[in-house]
Amino acid sequence: MKITFLGTGTSQGVPVIACDCATCCSSDQNDKRLRTSALIETDETTLLIDAGPDFRQQMLREHVKKLDSIILTHEHKDHIAGLDDVRAFNYKSQDAIDIYSETRVQGALKREYSYVFSEFQYPGIPKMRLISIPEHSFTIKGIQIIPIRVFHYRLPIYGFRVGNFAYITDANYIPEESKEKLFGVKYLVINALRKEKHMSHFSLREAIDTIREISPKKAYLTHISHQMGLHAEVSKELPPEIMLAYDGLSFVCNE
Repeated sequence: MKITFLGTGTSQGVPVIACDCATCCSSDQNDKRLRTSALIETDETTLLIDAGPDFRQQMLREHVKKLDSIILTHEHKDHIAGLDDVRAFNYKSQDAIDIYSETRVQGALKREYSYVFSEFQYPGIPKMRLISIPEHSFTIKGIQIIPIRVFHYRLPIYGFRVGNFAYITDANYIPEESKEKLFGVKYLVINALRKEKHMSHFSLREAIDTIREISPKKAYLTHISHQMGLHAEVSKELPPEIMLAYDGLSFVCNE
């Protein structure tokens, strides 16, 4: 199973267009972070976790020709704003794309993309098939997925475990019963917004403490704001088993 970081950034903090800090002005491509999203690929299946505003650019950059399903962690704009562009995959497959999310998120999609779900189907609109995420594990074309309940401040959202890989973004609290589902993973992706504490996202120290508690073989930090600092400098501060992820990074999960 191959994991690719399509984006490792966030809309949090000062918008890049108005920012002249060292990170935003860096010439290091590892500091150029699109909104957070990840691709899971097996020989048979291609799944996407979240589809933010940079969805189209990310698909083109990684030459993604096939997309079977999209799984959404939650309904915030930086995780769903690119869904209109699924129409390209609709055209290729001649079918709607499966969108897995919880009921609350489905309500947000119906409001945000009302034209997709209206009684009158305008020609050429994107086609989405909404499927509810069950509380327990579910399977998408041979891939078993375990939803992991975490909290984004007061908002309950989902992380996901697939075999020995787990993916958590936008969290600042993981209940004990959810941690139980994470123990034993070899590869953990978790959000770390910045070094300073934040009300709704893990800070760097909080992410590292959580990683040490879960104790994976390798951990990757994502959902990184420009306030974190330069990739090269922050990387020097991390232990060898923890890596600051960057857009386009991929790795293979071995059993």
